[in-house]
Amino acid sequence: MQVGILGCGAIANIIVNHIMDDDSDIEINYFFDNDIERAENLANIAGGIAVLDFEKMVDKVDLVLEAASPESVETFALKVLEKGKDIIIMSIGALMDRKLRENLINIAQKNNAKIHAPSGAVVGLDGIKAISDSSITKATLITRKPPKSLGKDTDKEEILFEGKASEAVKKFPVNINVAAAVSLACKRDIHVKILVDPKVNRNIHEIIIKGNFGEFNTKVMNFPCSANPKTSMLAALSAIKLLKSFNETFSIGT
Repeated sequence: MQVGILGCGAIANIIVNHIMDDDSDIEINYFFDNDIERAENLANIAGGIAVLDFEKMVDKVDLVLEAASPESVETFALKVLEKGKDIIIMSIGALMDRKLRENLINIAQKNNAKIHAPSGAVVGLDGIKAISDSSITKATLITRKPPKSLGKDTDKEEILFEGKASEAVKKFPVNINVAAAVSLACKRDIHVKILVDPKVNRNIHEIIIKGNFGEFNTKVMNFPCSANPKTSMLAALSAIKLLKSFNETFSIGT
């Protein structure tokens, strides 16, 4: 499978280095970034090609992995799907825009293409999807991050946001993809609370779901990515596992 990378930052670097060391038939050979130097640097590591024309890259690959920004999803995802190519969207917060999401799904269906959204920095999305059609009475995400992860300089714990996920992803577009992932999995705009906490050194996400099925509570404590503290290593690892799963004969989970 030929893969092209859209956005050559920290997550893309982790993915490329892991795949290079793997025996799978995944080939990541094409790299596009608005910063051509970043694309060239990653291409050199992978032995691939940095491209200036995004649509020409799409013509050469089976799948595009977006690891850039919510704005890049709006700008480039449609071009991928119109050509009948699959896409992995890391900036899942962009998909909280219902009009954009439905447009992308419609274009994908017309062109026999697939849109994949990895689980990212949380666990338990399989369970959330399983009960998404149940009567859910509570769906909450509490995210706690160190100041560096949120670009803050403070020595006090502080609530930065409390409200709906659709608003959280607008205020924190590169920090709170988790809110979008949980919302889309359970088919509702969940309640989100974001705290900056100088006492922690990890990105902590606690999900609480209650309904007629019962209740579950998950808590993940992710180390921030060393190259970009705004994201978690688990986010990159979830994309790596998704790529590898395309060739698996046996799979577990939904």
